[in-house]
Amino acid sequence: MANQFDVIILGGGPAGYVGAIRSAQLGMTTAVIERDKLGGVCVNIGCIPTKALLHSAYIAKLLREAKEFGVDAGLVKTDYGVAMQRSRRVSDQNSKGVEFLMKKNKITVVKGNGVLQPGRKVKVGSDIYEASRAVIIATGSRVKGLPQIGLEINKTTVISSDEALFLEKAPATLAIIGAGAVGMEFADIFSAFGTTVTLIEALPRILPLEDAEASDALAKSYKKRGIEVIAGAKVKQGTPAKDKVTLEVEANGATRKIEVAAVLMAAGRAVNTENIGLAECGVQVSERGFIKVDPGLQTTAPGYYAIGDVAGPPMLAHKGMREGVNVTELVAGKKPHAIRYDNVPSVTYCHPEVASIGLTEDQCKERKLEYVAGRFPFSANGRARGTGETEGFVKILRDKKYGEILGAHLVGGHASEIIHELAVARENEYTVEEVELAIHAHPTMSEAVAQAALDSLGRVVDM
Repeated sequence: MANQFDVIILGGGPAGYVGAIRSAQLGMTTAVIERDKLGGVCVNIGCIPTKALLHSAYIAKLLREAKEFGVDAGLVKTDYGVAMQRSRRVSDQNSKGVEFLMKKNKITVVKGNGVLQPGRKVKVGSDIYEASRAVIIATGSRVKGLPQIGLEINKTTVISSDEALFLEKAPATLAIIGAGAVGMEFADIFSAFGTTVTLIEALPRILPLEDAEASDALAKSYKKRGIEVIAGAKVKQGTPAKDKVTLEVEANGATRKIEVAAVLMAAGRAVNTENIGLAECGVQVSERGFIKVDPGLQTTAPGYYAIGDVAGPPMLAHKGMREGVNVTELVAGKKPHAIRYDNVPSVTYCHPEVASIGLTEDQCKERKLEYVAGRFPFSANGRARGTGETEGFVKILRDKKYGEILGAHLVGGHASEIIHELAVARENEYTVEEVELAIHAHPTMSEAVAQAALDSLGRVVDM
């Protein structure tokens, strides 16, 4: 029958489309059911367009400082609308690239809302699609507002990252609620385009999931650029009007009113698990709303798997991609390399960039681990001095006895690229000695990794 496949994947985001490609590579007939554009949030209204805008912000910053490098660019004028249109073109190219990969791998793409049915089936409209081996749920997540305090997303004055990516003009003033990766990135973007930005975070520090030293370094960097950072703050009430929003914010024992042209909600995401037939198929969810899965990512209903954001944190595209590969390999009867969830890199692509892997210092202390921290500042790195990217550092946490890399934390230019040296090292259980033994080209930013490794051994050279 035309509607029968080996594997059906509900959702065409990073987890879903990568899983579909691996499924097809393994010789299984595969269908992807997607209600919107292929590529999901990441490609269309997330990772990809945001990075395009961040690069525009970086260029604006570079041009403003160009005179110092012997290049007089004159008066720098920015136009958010133009940058936004470029980001849309980049997103469209990526989405079309996913479409091409579906065709190339002979994957059937079904457009519409899929609802799970018992017996490894998915209903789309009046059509039923049946999987002989597995149904894989990859429905992703969405932004959420705070309606309980008057901040329901209205798409004009109270917006999410979705609407921010389609603005024709940068607002004069903007409050961003939530200083995780999304909030920090949009603060960077809008500040570069002339917006007066106020960052509000409920937890005691920005980037609360990162190492405290990295958070502090970025807070200082943002304040220096004129971005107001209010951590440990509670937004008690938001009052949207036609062209402004008034916020009542409690911080440091005092309450103040902040009036801005718009508020960007960046305080977490909600998973897309409603109205897709989970309960009817016996698929259970946890108290936090994630789909319950076993170590092989199978749900409580045999033959139904979950990958990506719906399967639990970290809610990162690259984690979902790896899960997509692993699940389809399991379904095909392979024995894939187990996913190390403690070795998923985390990156915030603002300037300077923040990247990390493994444990933070606070986590090492909580676990009563005997560790040594090795640090190397980019201000002492020859390449960083040459490019003017001297903000930040590399910090490596090593086990005191055996030299195992417990965690690594980077703040600085190209941190998002450099972190993978440490991801490979941890995946292969290299010690700090083995990382340092690999000869690092000079002068490079990556040399700071080798020097941080040496510093953890009390042998730092370039200081």
